[in-house]
Amino acid sequence: MSSDPWGRVDETGTVYVRTADGEQVVGSWQAGSPEEALAYFERKYEGLVVEIGLLEKRVRTTDLSAKDAQAAVDHLREQVEAHHAVGDLDALRARLDKLVATVEARREERKAQRARQADEARHAKEALVVEAEELARSDQWRAAGERLRALVDTWKGLPRLDRKSDDELWHRFSHARSAFSKRRKAHFAQLDAQREEARKAKERLVAEAEALSDSTDWGPTAARYRELMAEWKAAGRAQREHEDDLWNRFRGAQDVFFAARSSVFAERDAEQSENLKLKEELAEEAEKLLPIADLKAARAAFRSINERWEAIGHVPRDARPRVEGRMHSVERALQEAEEAEWRRTNPEARARAEGLTGQLQAAVDKLKDQIEQARSQGNAAKADKLEKEREGRQALLDQALKGLQEFGG
Repeated sequence: MSSDPWGRVDETGTVYVRTADGEQVVGSWQAGSPEEALAYFERKYEGLVVEIGLLEKRVRTTDLSAKDAQAAVDHLREQVEAHHAVGDLDALRARLDKLVATVEARREERKAQRARQADEARHAKEALVVEAEELARSDQWRAAGERLRALVDTWKGLPRLDRKSDDELWHRFSHARSAFSKRRKAHFAQLDAQREEARKAKERLVAEAEALSDSTDWGPTAARYRELMAEWKAAGRAQREHEDDLWNRFRGAQDVFFAARSSVFAERDAEQSENLKLKEELAEEAEKLLPIADLKAARAAFRSINERWEAIGHVPRDARPRVEGRMHSVERALQEAEEAEWRRTNPEARARAEGLTGQLQAAVDKLKDQIEQARSQGNAAKADKLEKEREGRQALLDQALKGLQEFGG
């Protein structure tokens, strides 16, 4: 018979292992000496020690799932409970019990982590929804459209929530985008409709201008051309691809008429030269109105100049573009000043701009408070994420403030 501190072999070749619950049969050995039997089963014990050590290392240093770790523990426990090894099996059981506790703690930790991530994702998506719903009411078509596209990319990068919550938030988010797209489409459709009406109106004016181009009824026809020009200006702009072509036809028809009249009235060249001198003086007088300081006074002065201009009559054809261009430059400056004044004094547009600016400022201030709170709590990741949101809101706020400056503050 042979024995060591953890096992023995009796006279019949039966091998035993000592445990806290008493001796347990390991197996029968008939192939050699009792010492060889103990050595064989001790090597099996060392093998279990190595396997348990490897599993402990995997649990400690890798992202082995709790399910796989528990399965590995159960497999090793079955081998330990089979008592087919000689050694401190109670110590191995204790190590496996400790490993089970570690795996369970890891499971709870990951569960809590997933819950935190889900909560953060929920808050992030709710913030995206709120911002999208605010943008859905914006008239800043390009900036808001680009921001909504950026929000979609941000949404795609966030984890999914439970199906019900995720679907509800996505429905609101998608609805906000659809509402904005619908409003933008309606806005540009209205512009297109207005430009189409302008195109039709100008085509009618062009047709009449071309029909009058060979008239020899000089006075009435010239008067009608002046009326057509006023109607042209009142019609508004057509689509860009049509506007220049229509204008060239309209102006060309007038040129044909006035060229014919000029040839008939060649003897009036001297008078037209004098007209040119007078119109150049009026153009110089009009140019002194620039830059415009008092819009009302400048408008009245220009009206007076223009009335005298119209009363003068025609100038030599080759000089007309130059002298008329000088007057048109002043007229355009007046129109731009009127448009700027209208934008500056439009209470509805100003109210919308102030409302949007206030909303964006409140959102930026709120995010700043949340960032400070997150940093004070040591949550750098959340603070960084909120900072990115704040930068996006700040960019919109800067643009809104720039627009508000157009209203004089």
